[in-house]
Amino acid sequence: MKLPDCIAIDGPAASGKSTVANRIAEKIGYLYFDTGVMYRAVTWMALQRDSSVEDEAAVTGLAESIPIDVQPPSVEDGRDYDVLAEGEDITWEIRLPEVDANVSVVSAYPGVRAALTVQQRRIGLQGQVVMVGRDIGTVVLPDAELKIYLDASAEERARRRYEERIERGENADFEAILENMRRRDKIDSTREVAPLRAAEDAVVIDTDNLTIEEVVADIESLIH
Repeated sequence: MKLPDCIAIDGPAASGKSTVANRIAEKIGYLYFDTGVMYRAVTWMALQRDSSVEDEAAVTGLAESIPIDVQPPSVEDGRDYDVLAEGEDITWEIRLPEVDANVSVVSAYPGVRAALTVQQRRIGLQGQVVMVGRDIGTVVLPDAELKIYLDASAEERARRRYEERIERGENADFEAILENMRRRDKIDSTREVAPLRAAEDAVVIDTDNLTIEEVVADIESLIH
């Protein structure tokens, strides 16, 4: 049986889509590509260069000019891949709270999305890819043969993000994370360009009461 050539997995922050997509990609031998790292990389570079994330023109210029690369992990520290910006390893930097707090603003800019969508689509059209994001099934790969939308409550997603940070030895405040999660959801779902939503032909899976293994099993059954 022929497997879907492109699998699109969308959903809000901490819905489990990255972990699930990574495991699915490993099981079927496909490329795992989390498109969110590109937006995070642009956000990180804007903050590092003291560019205001509110300066749409400056941030868009970064997205259009900055070389971003994703490669297999070179360090065994829990990462799934290396994220490089202008050759600099920023894999963990893009997961810092200040990036969390600003990435939705950056990813809402039409110019940023246009610049990064071109790169994402080029990778996706090569085939045999499990691509993760917020607009993969609706914008980046609208013709993907299998589209999944993973969802979960804001409270459950905030709990997951809180536990991730604690496990990494970082300071974390659950209420602050929850507030930021709700803020990001509002920005992502109401932006004019490529708002967060399930594609009409996507299979929606609520992960609130499911383990990662159960979600993976559900998607495997859809793939086959």
